[in-house]
Amino acid sequence: MNRVDRLHSPFEQHSRALAWLAVFGLLLAATNLRGGLVVFAPLVLEIREALSLSASAFGMLTTLPLICFAVISILVPLMTRFFSSITLVVFGLLIISLGVVLRLVASYPVVILGTLLLGSAIALLNVLIPVLVKVFFPSRMGLMTGLYSIMLSLGAGMGLYLAVPMLEYFGHWHYPVMVWALLPLLTCLIWLPLLKLRGEVKPVTGARVTLWKSATAWAVTLYMGLQSFYFYAIVTWLPNILIESGLNPLEAGSTTAMISLASIPFNLFIPIFATKMHNQRSLVVLISLLSFSGLTGLWWAPQLAPMLWAALIGMGAGGALSLSLSFFILRTGDGVQATALSAMAQSLGYLLAATGPVTLALMHDISGHWLTALMLLMLLQIFQFAFGWKAAAAVQIKPDINTHSSKRTP
Repeated sequence: MNRVDRLHSPFEQHSRALAWLAVFGLLLAATNLRGGLVVFAPLVLEIREALSLSASAFGMLTTLPLICFAVISILVPLMTRFFSSITLVVFGLLIISLGVVLRLVASYPVVILGTLLLGSAIALLNVLIPVLVKVFFPSRMGLMTGLYSIMLSLGAGMGLYLAVPMLEYFGHWHYPVMVWALLPLLTCLIWLPLLKLRGEVKPVTGARVTLWKSATAWAVTLYMGLQSFYFYAIVTWLPNILIESGLNPLEAGSTTAMISLASIPFNLFIPIFATKMHNQRSLVVLISLLSFSGLTGLWWAPQLAPMLWAALIGMGAGGALSLSLSFFILRTGDGVQATALSAMAQSLGYLLAATGPVTLALMHDISGHWLTALMLLMLLQIFQFAFGWKAAAAVQIKPDINTHSSKRTP
């Protein structure tokens, strides 16, 4: 950024240093939203042995957070009626740290409690951070949304790729997990000075926005939901798909990692382009073509060019996530509406996402191969394109005037 955005932002009466602090605070907060969850995956053998867990019991530790995302997201607008969004972010970061610490305890019920707290706190920040991007930096929304998306991917990548090296270096699985209890506390130190903005970033007491009757809101929600279903389903089972096609486990793992790597430029540039366009339908077309091409290649000849198929899948998945986050900002007129749309889309979106891995596994078990499951994902890409086309129209959501009693920003 060459200059700090001051147009209609809370920083108008404050220093540039506080604005830059908000930039780092938003990006560090985003880094905390995936790592504490995914770090368990590479450590599955050590954690199962330490807690004497069955495979299904361990699976609950990955399913419960997605259910928390669905349940808690819809409650966030109610919370913002009583508390400043900045206060809620600080609270959420503290709960993330507590949840990770509880997941270190050698007791499965305590680990479950920690997982519930962790998932709930991440759901809170999932909704609030995109809205604060709109409130803090109204004329830098594209850039900040892109950077936010990159930090989401970076946090997940750090959790996955650093876990085993830290385990081997320190000799215990607690060490790579503890990183994700300390990082939220460090992030809180950056957010504490931002609490002075509570006067400008006010609670929305009295504001009640209902979007359930809006066709555009439903289009954004279903686009978000289908891209979440696609991402979690393909990331979960791509290694198995590749191994069954003839790749060895190391090749399958490195190929799956290409999804995250290939998504990074699309995480950054899709929101920047989206905010400069009259409508975003050309981006919807591009993203759908990338995803459909990657899935088609994987279905047709997975062993022919697996890195290419994974890169195309990653470009499509990263672009769809970033465009979904951009819709929360572009289709709404103020922070109250953005919070309501973010909550609605992420609640139902992650509810769909929670069914993705299970649905693909069930189809594999019934058919005995992955072709039917991949055909389902290709079919859902058609529906995702249709909802994206509607969501990308150059209109703003108009909530029911009887339920929108205030225009104050959360």
